[in-house]
Amino acid sequence: MSGPAPAFEIVPSVFEIVPNISEGRDPAVIDACAAAIAGAGARVVHRTSDAVHHRSVITAIGSAQQTVAAAVALAHAVHDRIDLRAHRGAHPRLGALDVLPFVPLAGATLDDAITLAHRAAGRIWREVGIPSFLYGAAASAPHRRLLADVRRGEFEGLARKIADPQWRFDYGDLPHPAAGAIAIGARPILVAFNVELATGDLDVARRIAKLMRERDGGLRTLRALAIRLDPQRVQVSFNITDYAATPLYLVRELVRVLAARDGVAVGNSELIGLTPWAAVETTAQAYCSSRDSA
Repeated sequence: MSGPAPAFEIVPSVFEIVPNISEGRDPAVIDACAAAIAGAGARVVHRTSDAVHHRSVITAIGSAQQTVAAAVALAHAVHDRIDLRAHRGAHPRLGALDVLPFVPLAGATLDDAITLAHRAAGRIWREVGIPSFLYGAAASAPHRRLLADVRRGEFEGLARKIADPQWRFDYGDLPHPAAGAIAIGARPILVAFNVELATGDLDVARRIAKLMRERDGGLRTLRALAIRLDPQRVQVSFNITDYAATPLYLVRELVRVLAARDGVAVGNSELIGLTPWAAVETTAQAYCSSRDSA
């Protein structure tokens, strides 16, 4: 006689969302945005704000249903609280809820994340009235895959951008007058990493960003942007889409070498949002090995 059938545990799919909102100075607004995400059932696991960038990044995890609900709740929150017509910051932005990527984690695939990006974009347009472009793996055309291309022209150039038939919104028809539009995407885990330069010359950061980023012939998987922080400091802001292929220590050391050509020293580095432990461990080991062999 056969025994009982083995029991199989069904593990629910888990996703991460990493919304970037165009508010880095008013704690009440940022708190309300985080509360909207949590109130929809997703778990807020990290948040960071920058007054110079005038931007906050929130990381939350949950099921498919929870993360889509959190995205819609957040869109309502920024719609009611952020007016880009009065917004000025160092970081480029397209909308009040500027970027909204869906990232597959446990039990989930990139195709699943693409489905959620579409679902969120449709609901946000119908329920909140904010249009969106889809980018990354969810992009509807090759020229929309890179976030930098989607965001080019920023909030102020949205009307002009969508006048080009190649840049019509994926969801929606007109920019929201105060909230602009959203870049909603699907992507694997990435590392956001910034390196400061001890100079006020933005051209130095621009040259380094151009030399290092993938689309201009630099390092594979690397996105780079030059940003002015204040009259004495600029920053090269990186998105590393494959941290195993392009480790953090390599990025910082290349910035140091390239900046030295202009007689500029590197300053602080910072991670934005959560970072896989393996990325930190690889860099720590590299610097420890370098110190030990010195």
